[in-house]
Amino acid sequence: MPGVPPTRFVFLGPEGTFAEQAARTLKAARKSNVSPLPSVPEALEAVRAGEADAAVVPLENSIGGAVGVTLDELANGSPLVITREVVIPVDFVLAARAAVDLDRVGTVAAHPQAALQCRGWLRAHLPQATVVEVLSNGAAAQGAGRGEFDAAICAPVGAERHRLVLLAKTIADHADAMTRFAVVSRPGKPAPPTGDDVTSLVVYISHDRVGALLAVLTELAVRGVNLTRIESRPTGERLGRYAFFLDCSGHVAEVRMGEALQGLRRVCADVRYLGSYPRSTAGDPAPPGRTSPPGTSDADFADSAAWLGRLRSGEPA
Repeated sequence: MPGVPPTRFVFLGPEGTFAEQAARTLKAARKSNVSPLPSVPEALEAVRAGEADAAVVPLENSIGGAVGVTLDELANGSPLVITREVVIPVDFVLAARAAVDLDRVGTVAAHPQAALQCRGWLRAHLPQATVVEVLSNGAAAQGAGRGEFDAAICAPVGAERHRLVLLAKTIADHADAMTRFAVVSRPGKPAPPTGDDVTSLVVYISHDRVGALLAVLTELAVRGVNLTRIESRPTGERLGRYAFFLDCSGHVAEVRMGEALQGLRRVCADVRYLGSYPRSTAGDPAPPGRTSPPGTSDADFADSAAWLGRLRSGEPA
């Protein structure tokens, strides 16, 4: 809904998740109705149904990788688009309803990504505990607060929100971990390019065609479109059938990206556009002012198109 700020936000809840923390960084969300939902599918379905204008959901983590449920939900169902990305540092704590010695902790609630990022700490300090997977870090804190689990791996804000006692701080194996969240809305006209944008896609290749994935990469490379991320996910059809999620540097309004998208449309079995949006610079050591390779600016494409037009019309080139 470019041009019309969203007024109803949902996020992966319950309250006290990193998703809520990411949502609260958005200026529009701070002035709007912001509500938690129990799962990523429910948050995105609320947007599809018109019950919310935007959803803030986790996309990937610098340690644990892509959040598969989010990718799968974006690849299926009625189309949705990413309008913003938010990157925040993640800091996990171990919290419980009351103070308890670590050797008496039998069950620990954790989101799968959180458990993965704290795997080494858990092995060293809670070898006897069973990790129980839950839908979110907030749900872990909530469950511990209700006494359903002996402890929870959660965000500090989640422990505070659910009035838990901290058993251990900063338990992640990598202190500099970051999580990337997507702000997802119903399709609309993209906001104008900023000069440092990301375009996200899902491409489905023809599996019976030799070099099908190479053809996808070639359509991007020959136009100077930098591929910053590629992730495969099973389509659910049968073993060996995958969809590929791509993040590319550039904006759909730019000529080079437009031509690349047209090329992908020609060579792929299907392409789903997931949006063009400003790149977050949080945690990004790359210097500002990224530029496209020589010969790939809109002016370069316009000049080459004019040159071809002169050739076709018989004018001096």
